[in-house]
Amino acid sequence: MSQIPGTVVMDKQEIKDTETAKRYFDAGQQAEVDGDRLAAIEAYEAAFAADPDDVENCFHLAYNLDLVGEEDEALHLYEQSVQQPNPPLNALMNLAVVYEDRGQYTKAERCMAQVLATDPNHPRARLFMKDIRGSKEMMIADETEKLVDQQHAILDTPVTDFDLSVRTRNALRKMALRTLGDLLRVTEADLRSYKNIGESGLDEVRSMLAQRGLRMGQAVEQQQYSATQQAVYDQTQSEAGSDTASLGRSVAELQLSVRARKALALLNISSIGDLCMRTEAELMGVKNFGMTSLFEIKQKLADFGLGLRTLEDDA
Repeated sequence: MSQIPGTVVMDKQEIKDTETAKRYFDAGQQAEVDGDRLAAIEAYEAAFAADPDDVENCFHLAYNLDLVGEEDEALHLYEQSVQQPNPPLNALMNLAVVYEDRGQYTKAERCMAQVLATDPNHPRARLFMKDIRGSKEMMIADETEKLVDQQHAILDTPVTDFDLSVRTRNALRKMALRTLGDLLRVTEADLRSYKNIGESGLDEVRSMLAQRGLRMGQAVEQQQYSATQQAVYDQTQSEAGSDTASLGRSVAELQLSVRARKALALLNISSIGDLCMRTEAELMGVKNFGMTSLFEIKQKLADFGLGLRTLEDDA
């Protein structure tokens, strides 16, 4: 553990001393009230050393270290505190913030999901989850753009950059095949049809492309595959068109009871698609929402061939 100037770091004890831990923890609380952050850290470190399995000791030490910029140590302690049964929601929230700051969006999203599983209507968690997912999508888009740029740079590489025979070089020039990308749009049969390209020339071209993990006719195959996939997608969309239209409809079209409508309003659910993204547990977590309302909603959705979201069993 990194040491803050003026603090004393105590070694972990093999035997827990809960009374000593409680005494130091109370001292840390008082130091926080007094505005003495370093004294609070010193006290919480002593409490944590006396009883490292106590979630409160761990979380308060992590939180105060986080406030003074000791992020690495705070991260370690936050991670330890959330491994305990029923971890503090604030520990999960703070850990998610650290993860997001480090660009570890999947881990941050996992923390927020755990918070929302405990408290589906947690306002900060819901807002932060949107922010995390937005940042994650931007990162993926940036990485995708970089990969596309790299691929384009490879495909735009002139064939003259490679050590080809004069005969092969002239043949490619006369066929207007000037870059590696041009060669992906022709097949070996296309090259063989040109009188000045023999087997030795084909071997040269194969070797040149293989250096970049490419092969002749690759672009043609990709276009054919994309066309096939598009046809399958179009057919699927046509078959699922009625379901897609249903998801965009207002929940008012379900003609629910007043109690059920009020519950959906509390969850900011305005469309049938929004409702289908909720679980039974999320709906049951709303005040005055009971099994009668749940059965009513499930029945109405079933009339549209839809249902509530179900959670996968990790077991």
